[in-house]
Amino acid sequence: MKLLFDLLPILVFFLAYRVAGLFPEAVAPLGTILAAPPSTLPLLIATAATMLATVAQILALRLRGRPVDRMLWVSFALVTVLGGATLFLHDPAFIQWKPTALYWSFAAALIGARLLRRNLIRSAMQAQLRLPDPVWAHLSDLWSGFFLVLGALNLYVAWNYSEAAWVNFKLFGTLGATVLFVLAQSLWLSRHLQEEKSDA
Repeated sequence: MKLLFDLLPILVFFLAYRVAGLFPEAVAPLGTILAAPPSTLPLLIATAATMLATVAQILALRLRGRPVDRMLWVSFALVTVLGGATLFLHDPAFIQWKPTALYWSFAAALIGARLLRRNLIRSAMQAQLRLPDPVWAHLSDLWSGFFLVLGALNLYVAWNYSEAAWVNFKLFGTLGATVLFVLAQSLWLSRHLQEEKSDA
């Protein structure tokens, strides 16, 4: 359930883009209101829907008395600024930069913490896992590298493929890459967990 909640803005973006593309006549009046070319409407509608979905996430957590984590606040700030720029200027480049800016923000936070002799991955996972100190360090570095690569890959797809291909990549490509990375990480960690148990 939490995974679905976390993926809500991405799912909303994808669905809004697809629905707007399937029913161009229905969304055509928005082109007049926004003074935007019809070809840009699916992305503009998807961007606005994502902004609303992110606000809805924050409100839902607040209403239930739960804390809003920093990642969601960063995502909210980025989608507000970059999504707002896309809506105002009718330029998809801004919202296409949003995933990269988010992933690189995560990488910068992990790298910055490591430079300050802190490990954010360990802080988040040490209650569930017992690992040697060098493994925690490698794990943080792996996640930093993954976020850097994923951010660069997002820009590569955005700049070299069609808008529709980028929208598909935004959901299926990044999700698939994350699942594969987590699976590979789990296999690698299982070896170290076994070593840790045998040493105990």
